[in-house]
Amino acid sequence: MTNTTAVPVAGPGRAASSPVADADERTRDRVLAAVLEHGPVSAAELGDMLGFTPAAVRRHLDHLSRAGVIEVKRVAKPGAGAGRPARRYVLSSQGQSSLGNDYLDIAALALQELQKVAGPDAVRAFAEERFADMERRYAPEIEQAGPDIRDRATALSAALSRDNFVASAATIEAKAPLPAALSSVQLCQGHCPIQQLAARFPVFCDVETEVFSRLVGVDVRRLSTLARGGHVCTTHIPTGRLSAKPAPAPAAAPAGLDEVINHQQERP
Repeated sequence: MTNTTAVPVAGPGRAASSPVADADERTRDRVLAAVLEHGPVSAAELGDMLGFTPAAVRRHLDHLSRAGVIEVKRVAKPGAGAGRPARRYVLSSQGQSSLGNDYLDIAALALQELQKVAGPDAVRAFAEERFADMERRYAPEIEQAGPDIRDRATALSAALSRDNFVASAATIEAKAPLPAALSSVQLCQGHCPIQQLAARFPVFCDVETEVFSRLVGVDVRRLSTLARGGHVCTTHIPTGRLSAKPAPAPAAAPAGLDEVINHQQERP
């Protein structure tokens, strides 16, 4: 998709308007298409991409926000300390729905049928195959961060943000009388590209959490997820040990779905 992709802001019932209003609508379509393609993205970045002044791009972003098709995510900049999080724009659930989510409905129906024919193990195998690619891509970068769990969590956050999960990592230091061993990193994800699918099949969230645990080298716990109604996905990463356990050898790829299905069908 390119920035010139037309993404209608209003429905087909939009009344005829003046040439100026039509031009504004076309411009907002361009802004919305850019948010879709590049989000999470800042207003300044959008202005640079589209050649708009800061005032012009903010006017269109405000309109799209009021229409409910985009929303603001606050993202902490790596290394920015306790400074104010940056504002980044992403499509809202309403905006995603306006573009159509037939692919999610088709995927959900396919997984429902798979579960019916082969059982929940087959759905888990599918989820594991999906997240195996994430683990392979992220592992070298996180290993380069060294053994410190906080550094590894920060590296994981940066990798997730590049994949449009709008991630941040906040260090929570335990203060007396609490023991230092209770210190942690809260890894947050403000966007999930498969949120609706994960709401129907929570195993996707479970498998992602297992991948995070292997990547940072310590047991982690998922506190909330977008799929289950949370404002963000939040993963608790304990840092009391401060160094990761040796990374296990890369797991063999999960059994292909055909093998899982055959195994399930052979059960008495």
